[in-house]
Amino acid sequence: MSGKPENRKETAGHRNRNAAILCVAVVGGMVGMAYAAVPLYQLFCQVTGYGGTTQRVEQYSDTILDQTITVRFDANTNGVPWEFQPKQREVTLRLGETKQISYVSRNLSNVPTSGTATFNVSPARAGAYFNKVECFCFTEQELQPGQSYDMPVVFFVDPEIVNVPELKNLKTITLSYTFFPLEKKAPVAAAPKTNTNQNENLGG
Repeated sequence: MSGKPENRKETAGHRNRNAAILCVAVVGGMVGMAYAAVPLYQLFCQVTGYGGTTQRVEQYSDTILDQTITVRFDANTNGVPWEFQPKQREVTLRLGETKQISYVSRNLSNVPTSGTATFNVSPARAGAYFNKVECFCFTEQELQPGQSYDMPVVFFVDPEIVNVPELKNLKTITLSYTFFPLEKKAPVAAAPKTNTNQNENLGG
């Protein structure tokens, strides 16, 4: 009968085993997520950027308000020998209005170099309302020695931003890009060969 003490002990033991299995699975999942953190973070950044969660869209806003906002542009490099800057430091536009601006980069070295850019929007809360229609971020850029290259950004600020209490009176948004070097992976054939008989030669 199910009411017997031994059966109750059996049921409790079964629950304990299930709980133990669940704990092992959770710990294993956490370890797996730790190893996957870097590629997952890279994927997150490709969609959202490091800070503000900007949106990538393929259509323009069908609403334009009279309220204006100023977007400032910032440019940085980290380890890539380029001169990189926006062609204009800021632009004022109406909410919902589409604008195109450009950044320009120039390779200052005497060899071809490659880079890729990440972006950030501040304040971070405003990033969800900053829509990029066209952008050069996360695309490999290779410049020859002394070569200059124009990189356009087409964007608009979603009029819905006025419905967010903390952002409805926001006057300025900053869009920042940083270029990092993009290292080429060496071909497998070019990888140094290991001497499989090294231990035998040393042994005797």
